[in-house]
Amino acid sequence: MTTTVRWPRPAVSDNARAAGLLRDLAAVLEDQAANPFRVAAYRRAAAMLHHHDRSYRDILATEGPAGLDRLPGVGPHITVALEHIAATGRLPMLDRLRGNRDPEPLLASLPLVGRRLATRLHHEFGIATLEELRAALARGALAAIPGLGPRRREALAAIVRERLDGPSGPAELDTPAVAELLDVDAEYRREAEAGRLPTIAPRRLNPESKAWLSVLHTRRGSRDFTALFSNTALAHRLERTHDWVVIYWDGPSREHQATVVTERRGRLRGHRVVRGREGECCRYYGIEAGEPVGAG
Repeated sequence: MTTTVRWPRPAVSDNARAAGLLRDLAAVLEDQAANPFRVAAYRRAAAMLHHHDRSYRDILATEGPAGLDRLPGVGPHITVALEHIAATGRLPMLDRLRGNRDPEPLLASLPLVGRRLATRLHHEFGIATLEELRAALARGALAAIPGLGPRRREALAAIVRERLDGPSGPAELDTPAVAELLDVDAEYRREAEAGRLPTIAPRRLNPESKAWLSVLHTRRGSRDFTALFSNTALAHRLERTHDWVVIYWDGPSREHQATVVTERRGRLRGHRVVRGREGECCRYYGIEAGEPVGAG
């Protein structure tokens, strides 16, 4: 007797996998007391994908992100999530909120980097994101790395710029003000100190599997923010895991993040500072130009 094997249609398997990740993300967000409307949005998108008869990958390939954005229940933020799933099979936000985010594969995926340099960028320079790599290149922090000469750094900066901004350049100008980010930072540290936040056990740099990493989901105006202490190798080495706060928020075409630290040098010493926006922080605190700002 011949058995006929019926393979699932691509649309069914593609959409089922993506829907499963979106449902998992909604469940984690709900467990961590995130905005209920945000939770419901991911669940609606998952339900739509599960029953849609066309593969979201096909829509992305033929119509681009705008095609996904037109689907019922899929707006810009979920479109970004689906683009990540299509490209990597993973959902960065879900990995992060489960405590298993590893920045080295992201860095190693860049041309001109590779695994060895990615490890060095993360462990020696504390770079965990493309935004942090762009900032490090811009301020010349990587000039001393052997084999990473001016031309290679310039080429790498162009690659990072295109990954972050797209081939047509930056289009997102609606960046939270320094005051807004510092307010989220203050809420996070206050609630974490009081033990009122859910905690997760990071899989990296946590041999005892201790649930120490507090997670805050909060909202300011139309923006949803997520804040966590830094779990980078550099933060651990400098014993600043409970000082460096990483804040995430969604933009129209990608997820953004900022790192807030207590400045230890210069005229901002002792103040909470958004890395890369020291000049704005000076104006926020009413500090006049003078001695060097410092570097965290």
